[in-house]
Amino acid sequence: MKYISLFTAFVFALNTLAQDFTLADFYNYNPELERRIDEQFSYMNDTLRVGQLIVPAVGKHGKPTEHVVKLMQQGKVGGVLLLNGTVESFTAFVKQFDSICKAHGYLPPIYSADAEPTLIKYKIKGTTPVPKTNAIKTKEKVKEVTNTISADLNKIGITQNFAPVIDASPNKTVSNRSFGLAMDTVIGFSNIFIEETQRNGIVATAKHFPGHGFVVGDTHEKLVFIDGEMKEVPNYQPVIDKGVLSIMVAHIAVKNNEKYNTEGLPSTCSREIVTDLLKNKMGFRGLVITDAMNMGGVRTVPNSGLKAVMAGCDQLLMPVEEENDINDILTKMNKDEDFRFQVYSSVKKIIRLKYCLGLIE
Repeated sequence: MKYISLFTAFVFALNTLAQDFTLADFYNYNPELERRIDEQFSYMNDTLRVGQLIVPAVGKHGKPTEHVVKLMQQGKVGGVLLLNGTVESFTAFVKQFDSICKAHGYLPPIYSADAEPTLIKYKIKGTTPVPKTNAIKTKEKVKEVTNTISADLNKIGITQNFAPVIDASPNKTVSNRSFGLAMDTVIGFSNIFIEETQRNGIVATAKHFPGHGFVVGDTHEKLVFIDGEMKEVPNYQPVIDKGVLSIMVAHIAVKNNEKYNTEGLPSTCSREIVTDLLKNKMGFRGLVITDAMNMGGVRTVPNSGLKAVMAGCDQLLMPVEEENDINDILTKMNKDEDFRFQVYSSVKKIIRLKYCLGLIE
């Protein structure tokens, strides 16, 4: 019996070592996955942990490659946005950055892109042509386009797509980037896009919460406002219920709304919007990522990176000064135990996603 027990334990150990996880495991409890997350987390100091929240961009409109390489060599990068380049240049970035992380014993980054049907040909030159988002009129075409985009992203090594846009389309900033103005169609088509993207092993990202379709102005240039009712928030509940893994929060302030007034701050920096509404009321348990932190709608906010994390955001996209944000967060963690454990929760969520993407051996 003793030998049988030892053999059984040996087989169990082999099976455990061989166990792989997929994106379908992200929202499910798995004791082996929990064990690995905790083990990986325990290897890291707080600087490496906070570094997981940082997502700089490289490419034509990103930071210089040398800058991102330096951050990566210090373990201060959790993801990288590949922003305006070619299939070849982005594939080379993935190989370069993965080799740096491997050489230093750091977790590999999550690579992201704005691979919306409307934008992908501009953001990643050399990808397979697809119609603009608002020109897609059937469920079958949504599936076809999503699988085409996903195949190109998989070849490059991109594991997070900042799509679909589920904003309504009257706003010129949204324009042809969403599936239209009929919200039943937008939601239905978006859920197909999300399901197919994640079935292909890529994280889908619904954006721009709490809704960009009915605001006046462009958050790239300045802070804009939702005045009163947040008409587009209900559009997010169906995609949350269907299992979208990431949601991007916009730099949109809310005024004249008694419960969710952001007091002149963008939603990215509002705990009422990110934590109270999106996470607690709507039940979203995936990754919350900010829109680009160098945009006009947030850039003038003092300590904006810290405020966004305090609000409940898990990933800071394109910080203006990554080192400053990391130092601000570490300082706050040392003074505030509740905040420290909130950051730890975000870091474990990111590690969890990296396991489910198959990035960690």
